[in-house]
Amino acid sequence: MSYLSRENSNLPDELWDQIDSVVVGTARTSLIARRFLHIFGPLGAGTESIQIDDSETLNELLEDGFITTKGRKYVEIPTLYEDFTLFAKDLENSRKLGYPLDLSKAAAAAEYCSKKEDRFIFFGNENYGYEGLLTASGINKLKRSDWSSDEHAFHDIVTGLQIFSEKNIYGTYALILSPDLYMQLQRIQPGTGLLEIDRISKLFNGNVYSSSVLGTGKAVMVCPEARNMDLVIGQDLSTAYLEQKDLNHSFRILESVLLRIKRKQAVTVFE
Repeated sequence: MSYLSRENSNLPDELWDQIDSVVVGTARTSLIARRFLHIFGPLGAGTESIQIDDSETLNELLEDGFITTKGRKYVEIPTLYEDFTLFAKDLENSRKLGYPLDLSKAAAAAEYCSKKEDRFIFFGNENYGYEGLLTASGINKLKRSDWSSDEHAFHDIVTGLQIFSEKNIYGTYALILSPDLYMQLQRIQPGTGLLEIDRISKLFNGNVYSSSVLGTGKAVMVCPEARNMDLVIGQDLSTAYLEQKDLNHSFRILESVLLRIKRKQAVTVFE
């Protein structure tokens, strides 16, 4: 039996191809963090844990015939999922009449699962001890000015970039904004003839993103080079078959992912 248990469904391969196309296509348009984070993997569904190294303190310790690694911890890679159901009568109607099957439920579940991934990356999960980009200890924090007027946003962001420079954080930079802050920057900056968002975007070579999972009033700037952070993927986003109940077919969209922040100083949050 395969991990995704599809062989237990008796559903045609053509339907599975349609489901995969909808799920993957929806995820590609919904996921934000994967657009700037380096991907480590996929490592496979059987990969349960992986090491997270603190690049600032990583070192081998040799003492009394023992060798241990300082600055390294092993963390479980959690699984995120979302379920959906296809009605048996809809499947039969599609087969009998040749109508395309409406896979809106699969698309909605894929979007929910994508949001869970982004929320996990940005905020972690305090209940289970996982850190996110905005919640990790040791990251840089800056007080945010009112970004709806004057050059406050530009000045705050330049200050953040200066902090990166002072701490020798170099490479590609990315800025992620909550939708309200993103919209506040859609205005002409007096004396420049440029939209504020365009002026800021030039500092990041276009790597400016908006994510609804941030809520309101939040912004984070990162240097997402692989030496600073990455996204570990065990099982990439896939659809598994759960069961047939009351004649209807139940599915689970699942993935196992983990954010690794190897250098906390490569993250700056505007509070």
